[in-house]
Amino acid sequence: MKRYKLKGLSCAKCAANIEEELKKHKGFAAVNFATSELVVDADEEEVLEVVKRVEPEVEVIKIDGMGEGEEEEETDTKKEVVQIAVAGILFGLGLIFEQALHTTPVAEYALFLSAYLIAGHRILVKAVKNLRRGVVFDENFLISIATIGAVAIHEMPEAVAVMLFFRVGEFMQDLAVGKSRRSIKSLLAIKAEYANLKVKDEIRRVKPEDVRVGDLIVVKPGERIPLDGVVVEGSSVVDTSALTGESKPREVAEGEEVLSGMVNLSGLLTVRVTKPFSASTVSRILELVEEASSRKAKAEKFMTKFARYYTPAVIALASAIAVIPPFVLGEHFTTWIYRALVLLVISCPCALVVSIPLSYFAAIGKAARKGILIKGANFIDVLKSTRVVAMDKTGTLTGGSFKVAGVVAVNGFKEEDVLKFAAIAETHSNHPIARSVVEAYGGDLELKVEEYREIAGRGVVASANGFTVVAGNDLLMHEMEIEHEFCKVEGTVVHVAVNGKYAGYIIVADQLKEDAKQAVEELKAAGCKVVMLTGDSKEVAETIAAQLGIEYFAELLPEDKVRVIEEIQTRERPVAFVGDGINDAPVIARADVGVSMGAMGSDAAIEVADVVIMDDRPSKVPKAIKLARKTQKVVWENIGLALAVKGFFVALGTLGMATMWEAVFADVGVTLIAVANSMRLLR
Repeated sequence: MKRYKLKGLSCAKCAANIEEELKKHKGFAAVNFATSELVVDADEEEVLEVVKRVEPEVEVIKIDGMGEGEEEEETDTKKEVVQIAVAGILFGLGLIFEQALHTTPVAEYALFLSAYLIAGHRILVKAVKNLRRGVVFDENFLISIATIGAVAIHEMPEAVAVMLFFRVGEFMQDLAVGKSRRSIKSLLAIKAEYANLKVKDEIRRVKPEDVRVGDLIVVKPGERIPLDGVVVEGSSVVDTSALTGESKPREVAEGEEVLSGMVNLSGLLTVRVTKPFSASTVSRILELVEEASSRKAKAEKFMTKFARYYTPAVIALASAIAVIPPFVLGEHFTTWIYRALVLLVISCPCALVVSIPLSYFAAIGKAARKGILIKGANFIDVLKSTRVVAMDKTGTLTGGSFKVAGVVAVNGFKEEDVLKFAAIAETHSNHPIARSVVEAYGGDLELKVEEYREIAGRGVVASANGFTVVAGNDLLMHEMEIEHEFCKVEGTVVHVAVNGKYAGYIIVADQLKEDAKQAVEELKAAGCKVVMLTGDSKEVAETIAAQLGIEYFAELLPEDKVRVIEEIQTRERPVAFVGDGINDAPVIARADVGVSMGAMGSDAAIEVADVVIMDDRPSKVPKAIKLARKTQKVVWENIGLALAVKGFFVALGTLGMATMWEAVFADVGVTLIAVANSMRLLR
């Protein structure tokens, strides 16, 4: 996919037109009105051709690296203000001296037409250009027809008022949308503008994109770390809040990993770069947030279809009102044409088309700032409706930092033998339990492992110097037909057998995360049922579930977790699953919305999930659900307000109880209110 900046894109309907036209040619295209960016699988020449044809005034700029092309567009606000002010003064003079001007029609027309052309020349030019391209259902054409119609029926003040109010409204809308865009982007300002590249004894300031893997960079106190890497010299305290949303500082020293987006708070660090900028944590976060616009929510899809039919329907109604009553009832044409012109003014669905994508993108930006990556507006829809949250135990509800709490030896083996043989078997495993066993042994493993097999959800089998060691749970012991003790203890049990003879067992303990209970309580308060899925024993699962007050399913293999989720889905939906994103990949993919925990710096975890929590705090799951519900509330407030105002003025216009300038004032006003309401999500 390629990304392009669409400079001068100030109209949400224009963004929809560009997206729709590109989809006809390429099959996939997504225009993010909130950031004025386009994501499409097409060459620059094709994009230029389509954009030039659909929206000639929009400039296409290719974005080669993250952050390029994101400069704020410079709008000539001074020129806008001058034109509006001059038109307003002329209009005011026309109203003040309207009675006197009636005696000199030429002077009246000259004054009002001057104000009309100064305020509306740009809109008229756009309307003519669009007409040449066969576009008749855009706001510029409708306002032009409405005001020209007012001039034709000798309603000069009305024509100028509508054009002036519309121009003021467009100006204010552009300012409001621009401010909204800046507010959203400020939430995502996590990219360092430069890197201090160390070349021998010299420090050069370069773009992060120009630094290669293996290069050394220097990060001074107060600077943002530009690329992912490992500290090779120095120690410091870093602020990870830009990535995780948590302001708790973290100490780093030589040999430890640091990620782009972190802020160095104290010491001088020398970092060896381990990833190019394009694959860095910051780059992936920004890319995911910006690509989220390609996954539309139901409300966005509905409004796109609604806008497609609403405007033609109102125009058809206006045409009928202008023609039928004069012929059928013998009424004056002027009266009914005026009513029809009021409907034309109110026929543009700007408030809906502008505010809805802004609402969703503001929510996605706010979530990202809190360390929650939501990979599409459609997942906000699913999150807000979530009824069941299934959570993995290890690493999600518990810390995953296992410690050996006890060793029991039988059949003539010593405790140190049990621990040693278990460590030999587990030495090649990356599972947290395996790592805790190896760490607890702590000695040199002089026996070389010749064969090794890890069995998912059960344990490991390894051969070394004539010894065959089996280390795992009850299921593995049963499968290997090894007689063993039944252990009802608090903690995870690792049974150990050597050459088919049971040697004993190791008790490994894990602790609940400090915010696990808070997460469960908040989810329950939000109306969500919480269940725990774990591969651990029933005894361990029962202990943890009792502490949290939730249901549990224990001794599950990865495929069993998928089966349980599918069973729950037959009764209640949507179902969210929260896991570590790597070991739980199948069940995360099967859930209605998959959430991966502790994904900071993990590409695999980011890829597999729909929602990514960058740190290890389960309490962020209810936060994501609450934000999704607030977003939906704001979206439907905007839809309700816009439809109510539109419907009200369509009725008033049809009955002859509204003027054109009142209609345009209401149209612009509801758009500004909707945009302001959307921005509440950033607070």
